[in-house]
Amino acid sequence: MASDVVIIGGGVIGSAIAYFLAQDKGFGGSVTVVERDPTYRTASSALSASSIRQQFSTAVNIAISRYGISFLREIGTHLAVDGDAPDIGLRTPGYLYLASPEGLPVLQENHRIQRAENVAVALMDVPELVARFPWISGEGLAAASLGLADEGWFDGYSVMQAFRAKARSLGVTYVHDEVVGMDRHGGRIAAVLLKNGGRLDCGHVVNAAGPHARSVAAMAGVPLPVEARRRSVFVMDCRRQLADCPLVIDISGIWFRPEGEFFIAGMAPPEDQDPERFELDVDHHLFDEVMWPALATRVPAFEALKVVNSWAGHYEMNTFDHNAILGAHPDIANLLFANGFSGHGLQQSPAVGRGIAELIAYGAYRSLDLTPLAFQRLLDNRPLVELNII
Repeated sequence: MASDVVIIGGGVIGSAIAYFLAQDKGFGGSVTVVERDPTYRTASSALSASSIRQQFSTAVNIAISRYGISFLREIGTHLAVDGDAPDIGLRTPGYLYLASPEGLPVLQENHRIQRAENVAVALMDVPELVARFPWISGEGLAAASLGLADEGWFDGYSVMQAFRAKARSLGVTYVHDEVVGMDRHGGRIAAVLLKNGGRLDCGHVVNAAGPHARSVAAMAGVPLPVEARRRSVFVMDCRRQLADCPLVIDISGIWFRPEGEFFIAGMAPPEDQDPERFELDVDHHLFDEVMWPALATRVPAFEALKVVNSWAGHYEMNTFDHNAILGAHPDIANLLFANGFSGHGLQQSPAVGRGIAELIAYGAYRSLDLTPLAFQRLLDNRPLVELNII
């Protein structure tokens, strides 16, 4: 069995790449997606909090998100199948970053970068913040940054399924199997080897394996600094409504936002308590001992909140610089990477899917230059530092 392109991983990144390839008239080849779990029960795409923002500290991430929001707004046009358009429930109340006095210089520098890239963002002092959002306590704050447009959240599972359904309608083949090896000859991957004993000869291979990306890269003899990091999300019931509540990132590192009649919240554990972990048990201790006191400090109404549900999913964390790793390996021309999104995969999937498809079809980026995120920076020890990590 052979395919011009084999994509390892059928989540939102793999399916976005498959879609953009299949619809590109300059390509015309065959595409096969190998997905180990077609139920997507533990897929990062299915378990994400599914948000999108423009408030990044690097120009390339801002450009990626700019295209991402434009695609999501028109997703019904792009990904309709037989007249059935996906409904992703996109809402755009913005992101609100809070800063302590110590964090103020970073917030101000981020604001400068964002305004230079024409991001609609407002820098507010504490009196302005509390006047706009009277349910927030200004304790310990120096300023805040509010996204005024093109930031919010959506149904990530529906986005993933829409990419998948559209790709299949365009002729992409999805195979329920697991890649367990690669047949490498020097600077080329000749085939991927499947758990059921099959072999897929290929022209290009794309590693879109999410939290399993490192083990897939190792099959080709390539070290990849991507680890599976557990992230717990808590669904909270609060008796009071918070008028015009955006997605809030507190100085404690906690984020929260509305979700229907409830709120959801999460945070990254301390680095020394955040090992690679594939189990998806929920860290209730984190909420009880760390999150709830901080949430109640920032929003007094949260003193009376009640956790009514919870789940855990994976970040595929790029431990090198927390940014995506994209494009071909310098020594293996037909092996491409789309990994290490560190929590940004869903919002970055439209631009990344289009970009990787362009690399395969034309040998270069045509729409948006993603070379700042190339694999080569790992070999050069040249991190692209993103300051706005959640």
